[in-house]
Amino acid sequence: TIEYNAASFKVPPGSTVEDLLRKLPGVQIDQDGNIVAQGQQVRKVTVDGKRFFGDDPKMATKNLPAEAITKVQIFNDKSEQAKVTGVDDGKKEKTVNLELKDGFKKGGFGKVTAGLGADGNNSRGARGEIKGNYNKFDDKNQFSLIGLTNNTNQTGMSWDDYQDFRGSGSFNSWNDNGDFGFGGGGGRFFMIGGDDDGGLNIPVGGGRGQGYSNNVAAGINYNYNGKKTKVNSSYYYNSTRQVLDALRSRENFLTNGSFKSQEESSQINFIGNHRLSFRYEQMIDSTNTIIFTNNSRLNGGNTSLNSLQQYFQAGNFKSNETTIKNATDVDKMETSNTLIYRWKAKSKKGRNFAASGSYGYIQNDGIADQNSLNLFYSANSANDVIRRALDLTNNTNSQINELKSSLLFVEPVSKRVFWESFINLSRRGNFVDRDAFDLAQERGRRIPVDTLSSYFKNDITYARIGSAVRYSYKGFNVSGGMAVQRFGLDGKFALGQNPTSFVNVNRTFVAWIPNVSVNYDLKNNRYLWSGYDVSVNQPNVRDLQPVIDNSNPLYIRQGNPDLLPSVNHSVNFGYNMFNPASFTNLGLNLFYSYNVNQIIYNQQVDPRTLVTVTTPTNISGGQSIGAWMNFGFPLKKTKSNLSVNANPNFSRNLTYINGVLNETNNDSYRFGMRLDLTPSDNFTFFANANWGVTNSRFSVNTAQNMKIINHTYSGTMNIKLPKDFFINSNLDYRIYVNNRFNLDQRLPIMNASIYKVLGKAKKAELRLSVYDVFNKNLGISQFANQNFVSQEKVQTLARYGMLTFTYNMRGMNTTLKRRGGF
Repeated sequence: TIEYNAASFKVPPGSTVEDLLRKLPGVQIDQDGNIVAQGQQVRKVTVDGKRFFGDDPKMATKNLPAEAITKVQIFNDKSEQAKVTGVDDGKKEKTVNLELKDGFKKGGFGKVTAGLGADGNNSRGARGEIKGNYNKFDDKNQFSLIGLTNNTNQTGMSWDDYQDFRGSGSFNSWNDNGDFGFGGGGGRFFMIGGDDDGGLNIPVGGGRGQGYSNNVAAGINYNYNGKKTKVNSSYYYNSTRQVLDALRSRENFLTNGSFKSQEESSQINFIGNHRLSFRYEQMIDSTNTIIFTNNSRLNGGNTSLNSLQQYFQAGNFKSNETTIKNATDVDKMETSNTLIYRWKAKSKKGRNFAASGSYGYIQNDGIADQNSLNLFYSANSANDVIRRALDLTNNTNSQINELKSSLLFVEPVSKRVFWESFINLSRRGNFVDRDAFDLAQERGRRIPVDTLSSYFKNDITYARIGSAVRYSYKGFNVSGGMAVQRFGLDGKFALGQNPTSFVNVNRTFVAWIPNVSVNYDLKNNRYLWSGYDVSVNQPNVRDLQPVIDNSNPLYIRQGNPDLLPSVNHSVNFGYNMFNPASFTNLGLNLFYSYNVNQIIYNQQVDPRTLVTVTTPTNISGGQSIGAWMNFGFPLKKTKSNLSVNANPNFSRNLTYINGVLNETNNDSYRFGMRLDLTPSDNFTFFANANWGVTNSRFSVNTAQNMKIINHTYSGTMNIKLPKDFFINSNLDYRIYVNNRFNLDQRLPIMNASIYKVLGKAKKAELRLSVYDVFNKNLGISQFANQNFVSQEKVQTLARYGMLTFTYNMRGMNTTLKRRGGF
């Protein structure tokens, strides 16, 4: 454990924990607030050893004041499964613990900020924001409130809103899901969620912070930490209304040429989320413990999209044109509940047993209106135009019910050798009913479209049993094991709204899964690890459906009931070192993966109309190899620090285009450098430079080979002036180059502010800020895939000015009620 005395690292009044961490030797924070300590990514931040709004590190670092912290501790925490069994599996998690000052445990503290400004482009009206937080901590209780509202693209608190509609990563509760496996958690368990929502997700055209957004968020968190009882609970609401005006260019490669597309779109998204998280841990006695967790969410969203797409063949001939006007409305409710029982034997140290049971439920209802006009032009005659109109509404109802259970038993063979065995079982029921209607009226009623309506219901059973032997002695851990898993699908599918006959899909997959890992704590903050792992991923239900989805006339999907599970073999090696005396750190990670029966999408493109039909199929041979290296050292201890990193990566991807196998090879080279200067309490400067080059080569059409360049240079400066005046400024200079699109875009984004700390107690702050001084902000992204390259430009909030007032609340004499709430 490395411990820092916060008083030794001065930050301006009103600074957050994030500002404090930036000054600590061996700690780096990027522009998004991600933390790297001692060369490793920080996954967990606790406050006095307790959770703070779940497990998102940024919730604590961005909302707690630096002045509340007396000590910062950085250490390697054990994995959750090691805590369950009491047997060290060698897996570590870099963790930061913030120790509060006694004065901040006796009263409430927080911060309120309000600001008003003007848009420099005079097109979107006034800009404003209100945000605040309040905290009340003592030895056993933690109570926190946070909230914000703004129209400045600050979604605020790092929750990933748009993934809510997919359910991926939905229930992240510090590995309390009870999926026991090869040390450190299961990782191969069939999880609730995924893509079985009927395909009515809200589309996201731009990344976080792009476009123009109005945001509201509020949350409440309460933790209780008793001798035998621990409670963690939180409620969080957030909503975002986002306007995205975008231009997209794309080039698709065929076996004997290519075609290009251009799109101009205007999209409005709204999403609102209610989240509830609860964790209860009760130590019955020294040998028995129970844990209950609940994670529930209620989500609602809608989107409207207007788009014009144009497709061009050789000679810049416009072969077709599509006008789209779509709207979706989705409501979703989901809950996940898990009960875990842990037992540790008194008679024999190291003998442990754990059992878990879980229930998950998802209800998803959506309406999608699709309106499009497709024009297909003839190269022979300008008057020869084929018109295809689509005017549909789709009503989709889907449900998922899942029951899971796991058992884990650990038996010490000797003082250094342990035998671990586990069983995972689950049964999941899926139901999706989609009804499509033609909006053309026939005697006052909508016309059902059976060819686009579908029904499917299936039951998925999963069983895995495995065993491993672990040797653990003085920081050296080696483990080897084998598991067998069985995946069964019993489903029926049909087209039409009132089907009388069904297509049955019954599949059973069995796979053997080896696992080998070596972890070695070399002492003196040196750590070495290596491992071989096999993961088996089942085909998603949508790809298995033997039905055709032509809701998009230019991009038709059809399923393949003969798909096999994909198997990924991965090998990794890593080394990490940190010298607390010199604050030097070194990190190295090498990885390789190979895919067997990888699921890819065959593309059959009509050379005349450019209509693409995709079919999933299996193929082996995709692989990737890469490395990540980082080296950091002080130029002058506690005053300046330099770090460099490199990330080369090579990948091979396969896909079929019009029956011809295309091999895409991507060589990616990324190199970065960071300089931290903290020479005095009156001046700090942080500079970053990141260079990235990607070369893409295509076997079927080498003339389309291309190079993508992304460079970023950034710097942040803070200056303290007399009379408690401060200057803060940051510059982000981005370079985008792509020879396929003749793109050479250079965007200097500069923000600057001057502020004054007010009052004898220095509790208030008045700040004048200008964002995007040069008025250059623009959302740009570039992407290369197996057979296409694309770029996107999104109009984004640019220059605006704002005057804000902040008041810091410290030491209020509030009383935390022990009974009856707050």
